[in-house]
Amino acid sequence: MELLEKICNQCDLGVLECQPLRLKGGFLHKMYSLFTTKGRYAVKLLNPNIMQRETAMGNYRTAENLEVMLEKEGIPIIPALIFSDRKMQEVDGQFFYLYEWYDGKALKREEVTLAHCNKIGGLLARIHTLSRHEEATDYGEIHIDWEFYLGQYSERNREFYSLLKENLSLLCESQNNGNAAVKKLPKLVSVCHNDMDCKNILWKGMDFRIIDLECLGYSSPFVELYELALCWSGYQECNMDYHLFRCFLQSYAEAGGQLPKDWEVIYWSNYGRLEWLEYNMKRSLGMECSEDEIALGVSEVKNTMRNIIYYHNAREDILKNCILN
Repeated sequence: MELLEKICNQCDLGVLECQPLRLKGGFLHKMYSLFTTKGRYAVKLLNPNIMQRETAMGNYRTAENLEVMLEKEGIPIIPALIFSDRKMQEVDGQFFYLYEWYDGKALKREEVTLAHCNKIGGLLARIHTLSRHEEATDYGEIHIDWEFYLGQYSERNREFYSLLKENLSLLCESQNNGNAAVKKLPKLVSVCHNDMDCKNILWKGMDFRIIDLECLGYSSPFVELYELALCWSGYQECNMDYHLFRCFLQSYAEAGGQLPKDWEVIYWSNYGRLEWLEYNMKRSLGMECSEDEIALGVSEVKNTMRNIIYYHNAREDILKNCILN
């Protein structure tokens, strides 16, 4: 409460009229709704452990510049507010962003329709046309020592030890095939949101705004298209609706988006969930995180392993539905 009052004072938001409300949905950062004498705002408190990374500030600066570009292009986003010529603010060592309040809500999986997929697929094609160019990009490889985490869990969490051991070959296969696939990605990059799944679009009827723009960067539009088509059709709930999946891809293509030629390469290149799994294994073990993140880490390890297994089992059906008639 003291921190949020300091934020209101520093940014001249007025006086808090009621207790700040913690918002749901964030897996990395903490979000609060602020009701003040001058209006309603959302504040995002950036995760201190993320901010300690050497690349953090550079990545945020890139994202802020691209956020300005999207706003100028009329993309429906909720940009961070600017104070003293800066978007990112700091109080007592806590970095944060402030936003005007938008009274919309993220869709639940069962609320997503063909109309939603059509809109987002078309908008994604529009975003991907911004600064699209060929570039020799090194996406890097993932080298996770799964045996290390087996050893950690063997004494501290037998449930996760058994889960990891049972799926060790699958994790190694995904990592090895993914490392090989990213080297074969076409040398085409564009502006990418990098996290534009259902939780990061707020809707009022069929009007919407994109949030969580801190991951904006230049990346492969093919991989982002594929990842989002999966997310908007039920992959995260392990219940794919292939009508939604194909609609997303079709609307993207019809809006001028370029489709990949080798979907097998794209399938294996979508392996960032392995890094998300490792990040949450660390959290579940109390490594590189605060105490209140441990329970979230435990929950996300279970969810992420479930996704990885489902993705593996659905491979044939996914690739079959990537081919549009």
